[in-house]
This record gives sequence, structure tokens and C-alpha cells, in this order.
Amino acid sequence: MATTLTQAFKENFLGDAPDWYKTSIIAFLVLNPIILLTAGPVVAGWALIGEFIFTLAMALKCYPLQPGGLLAIEAIILGMASPDAVYMEVSANLQVILLLMFMVAGIYFMRDMLLFVFTKILLSVKSKTILSFMFCFAGAFLSAFLDALTVTAVLITISVGFYSVYHKIASGKLLTDTDHDHTSDASVLAENEQQLDDFRAFLRSLIMHGAVGTALGGVCTTVGEPQNLLIAERAGWEFIEFFVRMAPVTMPVLACGLICCILLEKSKIFGYGAQLPDQVRDILQESSNHDDSKRTQNDNASLIVQCVVAVILVLGLAFHWAAVGLIGLMVIILLTAYNGVIDEHRIGHAFEEALPFTALLVVFFAIVAVIHEQHLFSPVIGWVLAQEESIQPGMFFLANGALSAISDNVFVATVYINEIRSVFDAGDITREHFDKLVVAINTGTNLPSVATPNGQAAFLFLLTSALAPLIRLSYMRMVLMALPYTVVLTTVGLLCVMYRL
Repeated sequence: MATTLTQAFKENFLGDAPDWYKTSIIAFLVLNPIILLTAGPVVAGWALIGEFIFTLAMALKCYPLQPGGLLAIEAIILGMASPDAVYMEVSANLQVILLLMFMVAGIYFMRDMLLFVFTKILLSVKSKTILSFMFCFAGAFLSAFLDALTVTAVLITISVGFYSVYHKIASGKLLTDTDHDHTSDASVLAENEQQLDDFRAFLRSLIMHGAVGTALGGVCTTVGEPQNLLIAERAGWEFIEFFVRMAPVTMPVLACGLICCILLEKSKIFGYGAQLPDQVRDILQESSNHDDSKRTQNDNASLIVQCVVAVILVLGLAFHWAAVGLIGLMVIILLTAYNGVIDEHRIGHAFEEALPFTALLVVFFAIVAVIHEQHLFSPVIGWVLAQEESIQPGMFFLANGALSAISDNVFVATVYINEIRSVFDAGDITREHFDKLVVAINTGTNLPSVATPNGQAAFLFLLTSALAPLIRLSYMRMVLMALPYTVVLTTVGLLCVMYRL
């Protein structure tokens, strides 16, 4: 009985994570007190940071909330940070938490309108190059005002919907059939297998263009990425000022990113350039017409309300009517009230995407509290600031970019912006130089992080979604397809940070 119970505890700990991963986390928890007692809090603090980055880099093995949370709890128990210090970090970043809680949920109720727009774009544009450009640009534009996670979720929903429609027909069934499993190819007719593979390649390239677009637009405004709002709050910039300050870097990067999109489609390299087969287009068009014929006046009214609220959202952000999170709450109230969503459970679904990441963000702040309490980054920041002033922004851009490519960019941005703000408050750098470093930190955490799914929450969301296995989008394929964008965005961003600020 004892052996069986022990085995049950072992299996329950971190669930389906690999045994080597579980062993690593247990080893971290055992070693940390020993390191603290033998080597001191500074060494133990750096060990904690390395361990936490490990949990972020291994996010596909286990969501970082649980292992990272265990490490944070242990650090507080060991006295490396106090609960009050963690609470102070959370309080100081309340705007970011409100953004994730309410803005992402608010955009959830705009999905019908976004789905409608993207569907019309896909079916009305025949040129794959123009279509890819439009998806990339639309992803950028929407992410600048909404949220990259939500925009990516919309792209995933569209792609899964189109895939399931064609997969059903490729399996010899009718559009009206409901009992079909699109996750299995067992029923696909032999004559349709090649066409299905071509369609997968088409969707892969399109979804990657759109995902990169969310990064191109997300870096531009306070609401594009969660860390942007934190950076803006530390710098004292509102929506318009943030956009203007970032523009010398973000606008050239956006232009070059869109040019890269066109060149990739024309050259058909790195997995891009696949065309939508004509037969597939005809089937998707037929499905869209069928859905349009079923749309009621209530559905049309709902779409109009969503468009109106979208305009209100943009105006509210541009003129800073209130904290971003509160504007998101206003969006939820308006959309649910005027579209008849009054059931608690229907409203609750809107919060499912953001709350796990919100909880993880609070764990971030616990680790940041350890960094502050133990002054871990002060020597590093001091060394960078001791270099020639003209090269400091470039150094921060590269340092942020390297870390953001292997771990979550929200964590990296939180650490660096807090440290730089402390240096500025101490009077060690001028306001002008502080502003340059802020731009370098924001662009450094947003642009090079497209290199891997670990850096961008939207990329990780795509990789772990139901769509990825359907279109054969693996981790390494995603890294390969992102590579040309990574090179272009990082190179152009670095040059702009060094010579345009």
C-alpha cells in the first residue's frame, strides 16, 4: 500500500511532465537552501534566476506557473524576498494585471467581427503574396490596439475552421455532415492526400505571417504586449507618447518586416510560398456562402455593435480615457450588454485564456522581488552604464533580445525596466538617456523574441494550440520559418536603436 501511494504521489507531481523534468525541479528545490547556506544569497539568487528561466524555456514540457511558483514560494520561505516585497511588486504593476484580466477578455467578445473580416480577406484575395501581406499587416494593426494573444487566437480559430471544412470534404463527406473527426487522416481519400498537404503548407505560411505581424504591431503601443504597459508606466508615457517615442525604431522595422513577408512569398524559401489549391478555395467559398445564408438579423446587429465598440476602444486608448484595463472592462460591459450575453458561464469563458498567464505574471513579480531584495542586477546594469554612452542602448537591445529568445519577454522586460528606473531615480543618468534606454529595452524584448516560441506568448500559444498538429507546425519548423524574420527584425531594430535614437 505504501509503495502504491508513493508511486501515486510521484505520478501526480507535475502530471505528465517528463521524469527528467520532474527530477530537475526537485533537484532545484533541494539545492537552493544548500546554495544559500554555503555560497550566500547573491549566488543563490542567480541560481534561482537560472532555474526560473529554465522553467520558461521548457514551457512545452510543463506550463511554468507550477514549477516557477514552487521556486518562488521556496525563495520567500528562505527569506530571499518578503511577502510584503512581492505584494509591493504586484501593486506597482496593477495596470498590467488589469490589462490581462479585462482587455483580453473584452476582445474575446469581438471574435465574431474579427473572424468575419479575416474570412472575407482570405476568400476575396486570389494572390498569395497580397494575401500574406494583408494577414501580416492586419495582425500588426490589430495587435497595436488589441492584444497579440487574442489576435493569434482569432487566426487559429479561422485556420482550424477552414481546415476542418476541407478535411471533411477530402474524406468524402458533405458540408452538412456533423460527425467528422478532422484530427485523424484515416478517412481521407487517397486522391485528396496531396491536396490536403498543400493546404497545410498554405495555412502554415499564412499563420506564421500573421503571428509575426502580431509582434510587428505589438511593439508599437502600450497595449500590444503586456510588458509594454509596464514599460510605459515606468517611463511615464501615455498611449500617443509611447507610440511616438518608439516610432524611430518600430516604423522602419514594420516596413522591413512587411517587405520580408513579400520577399519570402516570392522566393518560396523557409517553407513559404505555398498556394491555396483552386478546389480547396471553391469548397471554402461554398462553406462561407452557406454560413452567410444562415446569418440572422440578430447576428448582423451583433457585428455592428462589435464594430462600434472597436472604434470606441481605439479612441479610448488614443486619448487615454482611463487605465487600459478599465477600458477593457468597459468593452466587456458594452459588448455583453448590447449583444445579450448575460449568462455568467458564457462570460466566464472569456477569462480562460488570460488568467493562467496573469497568475504566471504574479510569479514573475515574486522573482523580480528577489532580484530587487538581493540587488542581483545592479552590478550588471552598472557595468553596462560604465560603457560609452552611445553604445549602451545597443547593448541593452542585444542583452534583452538574447534573453527574450529563450525565456518569456515579459519577465526580461520587467527586470530591466525596474533596474533602469532605479538608476534614473538615483540621478545616475539623465532623462534623455533614460528615454533611449527605455526604447532599447522595449524593442529588444519584443523583436528578437520571435526567434523561438519561448519568447513570445502568442507564438507559444500557437505552438500549443489545436491547430499546430493539424498543419504539422512543430517547434523546429516554427523556429526555421521565423528565422528570416528574426534576422531582419533584429538587425533593423539594432541599427535603428544605435543610429536613430
